[in-house]
Amino acid sequence: MGGRDIDAPQRGAGLYQHAAPPRGATSHDGAAAEIDGRALLSGVIVPLVTPMDRPGHPSAPAADPLLTALAAAGARGLMLFGSNGEGPLLPTAQLGDFAAGVAARWRELTGSGPVLVNVTAPGTAEALARAEAVRPAAPDALVLSPPVYFHHRHDEIVSHYAAFAGLGIPVVAYNAPRYSNPLTPALLDELTGLAHLVGIKDSSGDLALFGHALAAARRRDDFGVSQGAERQARDALRLGADGMVLGVANVAPAVAAELFRAHHDGRDDDARRAQRLLDEVLALHTVRPGVPAVKAVLAERGLCPPHAAAPFTPCSDKERQALLDLLAPLDAHLIRA
Repeated sequence: MGGRDIDAPQRGAGLYQHAAPPRGATSHDGAAAEIDGRALLSGVIVPLVTPMDRPGHPSAPAADPLLTALAAAGARGLMLFGSNGEGPLLPTAQLGDFAAGVAARWRELTGSGPVLVNVTAPGTAEALARAEAVRPAAPDALVLSPPVYFHHRHDEIVSHYAAFAGLGIPVVAYNAPRYSNPLTPALLDELTGLAHLVGIKDSSGDLALFGHALAAARRRDDFGVSQGAERQARDALRLGADGMVLGVANVAPAVAAELFRAHHDGRDDDARRAQRLLDEVLALHTVRPGVPAVKAVLAERGLCPPHAAAPFTPCSDKERQALLDLLAPLDAHLIRA
C-alpha cells in the first residue's frame, strides 16, 4: 500500500493525549466532581483483554508484559472487562484484585493514563455490586451498558443509569446492541441529561445512530463520544468523534494511534491507510472469531497467556498456525515486547 510507513509512537506521545481528571473526587453530596468527558475519551482507549494465570482466573501479574508493551507503544487509556476483556464471563468476586492491580501498574507506567472499568450486568443490583467490587481500583469512569438478557422499557433503562448517580464515579454509557438492550435516539437524548454520565461508547456500527449520539452529546460541553466499531473508526472521527475504543488496539496499538493522529493532523491519506491496516489485522477473526484469537496472537509474542474464561477455549494448534500465517505480512505493525 502507498503512503509512509507507520512507526510506533514515542512513549508519551500516543493514544491518550489529555491529562486524566482527578480520581475518586466527589462533591459534598457524593456526586462525581465535574469532569471533562471529551478529554477522558479522547484518542484511543484499549479495551484490554484479561490475562489469566489459569483458565477463568484473571491475574494482574500475568498482565504485566502486555501493559508494558502497550505503554511502550504510546497507549494512554484502558477499559477493563468489556467484551474483549471477557467481563460478562467473570464473577464479580474476581474483578476487584485484577482491576486494582492493573490500574496501579498502568499508572506507574503512564502517569496519568485513565482506567475505565465496565460493570455491565443483567440487572441494576448486580451492576452496582460490580461497581463496588472495582472501587479499590479508583476507576476514572465506570462503563455501563443497558441491562442484558431481558428486554426493558425506556423508563427502566433510564432508571438503571440513574441508579449510579450517588456513587461518586463518572459513568460512560456503552451501546453494544448485539449484547444488550439498544440505546435508541430517544434514550440518548435523555441519558445525556444525567449529570453523572460523561460520555458514550457506541459499538452499534450504525453511523446514523452515531451521528445522533454526537448531536445529543454536543448539547453539553463536557460529554464525550467514542467509537467502538473498528471498521468505522475513521468514519467516526470524520463525523466528530472524540476518540475510539478499539479491540484491535490490543494487537496493533501503533496503527490505531497513527489513525487518530493522522486524522487530527489532517493527513487524510495516512488516516485512510491506517484504517486499511486495521481492517487487515481484523481478518484474524476469520480464523477464530473473538477473544481466543487475540490472546493466541499475544501469547505467541510473549505478552499474554492463552487462557480464557469458560466456555471459551484457547485456539487449537491449527488455528494458531493459521493466525500466524495470516498476520505474518503485517508483523511490523503488530505489538511487540
